Amino acid sequence: MSNPLAAGSLAGKNVLVTGSSRGIGADTVRYFAEAGANVVINFRNKEARAVKLADQIRAAGGTAITVGADLTDPASVQSMFDTVAAQYGHLDVLVLNASGGMESGMAADYAMQLNRDAQVSVLETALPLLGAGSRVVFVTSHQAHFIRTTPTMPEYEPVALSKRAGEDALRSRIPALSEKGIDFVVVSGDMIEGTITATLLERANPGAISARKDSAGRLYNVGEFAAEVAAAAVEPVPAENTRYVGDTADFGG
Repeated sequence: MSNPLAAGSLAGKNVLVTGSSRGIGADTVRYFAEAGANVVINFRNKEARAVKLADQIRAAGGTAITVGADLTDPASVQSMFDTVAAQYGHLDVLVLNASGGMESGMAADYAMQLNRDAQVSVLETALPLLGAGSRVVFVTSHQAHFIRTTPTMPEYEPVALSKRAGEDALRSRIPALSEKGIDFVVVSGDMIEGTITATLLERANPGAISARKDSAGRLYNVGEFAAEVAAAAVEPVPAENTRYVGDTADFGG
């Protein structure tokens, strides 16, 4: 997948992508770095992958730091942004990519803790580093964005409900963000081939992803969707602050 961002177009800009040691987050970070941005690779427990990605970016002439943080722990989040402030001074783009809820061994309310509460906590903690002209991007799925009107797979429903709750909580802050000159955009896409979520869903409900692919005609892969996320950080904010990726016909969109 080619980079949607022009080389050098983000020179001097500082970007943090949560959950960016692998998958969509990692590819998004690569696109930003290739465009000249100074990037922050955030991870929870995949430090080796984060460090490898940062080394690759530096080897290609880019600038990257890695910062571990448990986004459900406010103290950990504060420490992350303290590090960002010390290294870069401010942020121009914050991509809220990290999500979860299908992992085994987590608390019953973990999905809501991560996909709603943590998203708000990260945004509020980042505000001192975000100035006029900066942008916040929230990454979600059609299955979550449209959950109130279109049912989804039972295995995914708790995640979908929690991500929609997170989206709503963030949207409620748009007026306050606008007053500060901070743009906000939601990127909503269908199931993405090759992600952890798709793998877990297929394991819990064999055939679910292929059935969704047949219905949609095609599903974006990780690199393709990451390109849309990266583009959302720089292109004009769409109507209703929402960038739809892929077909929404089955969701009433």
